[in-house]
Amino acid sequence: MTRPAVERILHGLVDLHCHSGPNPLPRKFDHVQAAEDGARLGMRAFLAKSHHHNTVMDLLAMSDRLKGVSTAVYGGIALNNQVGGINPYAVEMCLRMGGRCVWFPTISSSAHVDHHNSGGGFPTPTIPLTTTQVDVRGPDGELIPEVGQVIAVIAETGALLSAGHMAPDDIREVFTAAREAGVRRLVVSHPNFVIGSDPAQCRDFVALGAYIEHETSMYDPEVANVRWGPEVLMDWIERVGPEHTVLASDLGQVGRPMPVDSFIRVGSALLDLGLPEKDLRQIVRVNPSYLLGLDD
Repeated sequence: MTRPAVERILHGLVDLHCHSGPNPLPRKFDHVQAAEDGARLGMRAFLAKSHHHNTVMDLLAMSDRLKGVSTAVYGGIALNNQVGGINPYAVEMCLRMGGRCVWFPTISSSAHVDHHNSGGGFPTPTIPLTTTQVDVRGPDGELIPEVGQVIAVIAETGALLSAGHMAPDDIREVFTAAREAGVRRLVVSHPNFVIGSDPAQCRDFVALGAYIEHETSMYDPEVANVRWGPEVLMDWIERVGPEHTVLASDLGQVGRPMPVDSFIRVGSALLDLGLPEKDLRQIVRVNPSYLLGLDD
């Protein structure tokens, strides 16, 4: 399929996983530059993710620069030790000032710590930073009270709850509690990277109302040390279903491609493998638009 045809199909996409800056990890571009580049593909919106801080404050400070850019940018907060871990007060401020997503522990999760310690590798911060493990369960194995408090704020604001980099058992517990509390938007990112989940487990998460997010950066041949070919992604989509799948970029790191170009390459590969055009639109436009609260 020609590049213009792929661009037409991808027009209006929403990226739920963009690592634009500022950030203590080396970034290729800032939030405004990401939005300006996204506009060339008609990108509707993206979610600016940081492992270390509340990105809503970045966006408010950049509001003058963002005026007139057609791609909207939204922020959120990841519950790692840099924001106090499972911190309902930080979540309150983020979501009530316009945040759209709460990522449960990512770099502070036990699964990520294990992955890092086993040589999995992760970018090195540009400043000295201490990262410690953040657990969602207490010594008794039950979810700590702060998890419920965070979930209550997410339910109140209608925000997206991301599993972050938690292990599958913790995801199941948190998602079950969130569902019972009325949270309607749940997502699991890169289940086959760090998290260590499989399609059968992900179908269980889907039964709780979750969507399964995959990242173009894991399948894009232009990414150094790309992890898998597009056939693996196609298999995941077929096993979980396009109605429950999201395609995001997980890009912004120095030395990696722009999200727009990665979406085009991976989208083209999926179409070449036989993914129907309507299903590609579902996973890049319809599903992420719902999860970001754009189509209520």
